[in-house]
Amino acid sequence: MKIVLAYSGGLDTSVALHWLKKRYDAEIIAFCADIGQLESLDTVKERALRTGASKVYVEPLADRFLKDFALPALQAHARYENKYLVAAPLSRPLIAQRMVEIAHAEGAEAVAHGATGKGNDQVRFFTSVTALDPNLKVLAPVIDWELTTRESELAYAREHGIEVSVTKENPYSIDTNIWGTSIECGELDDIEQPPPPHAWQLTADPKSAPEQAEQVRIGFDGGVPVALDGEKLELTELVRRLGAVAARHGIGRIDIVESRVVGFKTRGIYEAPAATVLMAAHEELEAIVLDRETLHHKQSLALRYAELAYYGYWFSDLRRALDGFVATLQPQVTGEITMELYKGACTVVARRSANSRYSGSLATYEAGDTFDHRAGAGFAYVWSLPLTRP
Repeated sequence: MKIVLAYSGGLDTSVALHWLKKRYDAEIIAFCADIGQLESLDTVKERALRTGASKVYVEPLADRFLKDFALPALQAHARYENKYLVAAPLSRPLIAQRMVEIAHAEGAEAVAHGATGKGNDQVRFFTSVTALDPNLKVLAPVIDWELTTRESELAYAREHGIEVSVTKENPYSIDTNIWGTSIECGELDDIEQPPPPHAWQLTADPKSAPEQAEQVRIGFDGGVPVALDGEKLELTELVRRLGAVAARHGIGRIDIVESRVVGFKTRGIYEAPAATVLMAAHEELEAIVLDRETLHHKQSLALRYAELAYYGYWFSDLRRALDGFVATLQPQVTGEITMELYKGACTVVARRSANSRYSGSLATYEAGDTFDHRAGAGFAYVWSLPLTRP
């Protein structure tokens, strides 16, 4: 039997690699996706081979992640429960997609992941793999094994000579990629208390951020961010540079008690500095280039789009259909938005687009007003008719 394992090199997946090999008498192919996470992946391949993997894939996928997953979510303005920019949920379908592709190439009968039974990710991996190939078995060793505590996992690793790097225990569950960082567990479970300062991984404390505001100009072409302060950049480089600037100003912190897929609520904190600025800029550009009815309808779909990503329904027909709707509007979303970054806030300060529907002569109350005020009176009469009684 061959199994493709989503492998990070941490304690859970290192133990899972050995456990799966022993439990199923299987050949384990480890797969690690480099999607811009904070942790170093320099020794991942060697660790996986030493632990018993027959083959290891370590792939740079940040470009693919941004283009095929984060960008559609940006253009749809996906925020789960109007807050969370779904960085981790967007990465799961990509990881699942590559696991399925590798399984097909290697002739594997199953794929495996390191998610727990009470988390969202076990649902996301299962639904994504099932949508892509329902004949592949999805294994979840952390759910199935008898190792119920961190101490029992460490004991298993020592017993079987599994090399794991363990320092002072981090009380948080942290997941990172180029689009954002998720932090959960530990002291964060007490929702009556603010997040401890050391829990944040990327962003400066807004209180200690620079005293001087900084402006950034973001250029869009067909809904795609293509320039930063007038310099043309590929999407990945633009996100990296903007993320560094925004993080310095404490931009992109989110503290939310969210409704998990599996039915209960949990508290998490998230950091998405580049994504926060880009979404605010993209929304502002759409506000000036889309007509009212289209804009309002699109806004009503944003929450549904975020739910599909969060729930693990990325490969659903509905998500693809919503992408089709969003894509038809993006050619108009071309222009430049200037944002001011200051102590945790990003504020729109200037807008420019050749496709703008804004007319100064219609909006003004000063000289040069071209609006027909007499027509306005008749319009108000007609508009009120549905509310009148005979």
